[in-house]
Amino acid sequence: MCRSFLFAFVLSLNSILTLHAWDYEGHRIVNELAVDALPNDFPAFAKTPEARERIAFLGGEPDRWRNSANLAFKHCHAPEHYIDLDDLSHYGMTQAQLTPFRYDFAVTMGEGRIKHPEHFSPIDPAKNTDHTRELLGFLPWTINDHFATLESGFSYLKALEEAGTREEIANARQNIIYMMGLLSHFVGDAAQPLHTTKHFNGWIGSNPHNYRTNRTIHGWIDGGFIRLAEIKHRDLKSKIRPARALWAQSPTNAFGEALKFINEQHALVEKVYIMDRDGALTQRDPKSAQGREFIGGQLVKGGQFLSDLWYSAWRHAPTDKFLIGELKKRNAKVE
Repeated sequence: MCRSFLFAFVLSLNSILTLHAWDYEGHRIVNELAVDALPNDFPAFAKTPEARERIAFLGGEPDRWRNSANLAFKHCHAPEHYIDLDDLSHYGMTQAQLTPFRYDFAVTMGEGRIKHPEHFSPIDPAKNTDHTRELLGFLPWTINDHFATLESGFSYLKALEEAGTREEIANARQNIIYMMGLLSHFVGDAAQPLHTTKHFNGWIGSNPHNYRTNRTIHGWIDGGFIRLAEIKHRDLKSKIRPARALWAQSPTNAFGEALKFINEQHALVEKVYIMDRDGALTQRDPKSAQGREFIGGQLVKGGQFLSDLWYSAWRHAPTDKFLIGELKKRNAKVE
């Protein structure tokens, strides 16, 4: 079932290769494009060369966490990177039932496994040491959570810029750069269609169109093709537009936009397998114009959506009035 071969696959390669969405270089490209798209009115501290490099580096941070041997940590973070949309029906769910409340979704997943046992094979505990095989993944919730964290960061930065100290403002700005970097990773994941499907690393089940079934396509799409095709940030810069707010007014959450974006990429899953089968995304022609356009286009989509989320978090973040009140009380005592 969901991610059912991930743990065994990793073990079989003695941890030499792990599955990500885009290798580090792919995530860097997404982040660099996103910074390119930030308009002039976005806070300048996030666009300095130092901040740009920090944000680019942080694009790989959540994947570095996945190298931990702590199983409870893996249990929390491994499902953050994907969602198997095509398996929702096995749990008796439709997308219309999905809400921003992560743990309501988790409860519904558990209930679905109980109500529809015919859809689920027994889970081998030896291959489920991190207890994630029961899960569909939490990618849209993760994007929503990190967006809300960033919006909160901008809220308290606005308060500190009004009544805080120079050191407090500097620390808040560093926090925001970190928050931007963490959000970036999961948006980058969402731009990789194989992170939206049970067919995440080889076609599963009925296969009348003869799609690849061996466990190599995911890593190839993530980085192998990008490296051999020599896709670079500079090749894609001209395709990015200035970031814009996703909502006219402050949103309650980014869950709906994240799910919409993920659905758009999910619609491309079969296209990935068709292109792979027909040679446009294989080592037979790593500089295929069709393959370069497709993979480059996905990196651009990720960078564009990411930049729009960053910009929306800043534009819509309300000033933290409670914090301003506390800061003014403190400042009055100092005076």
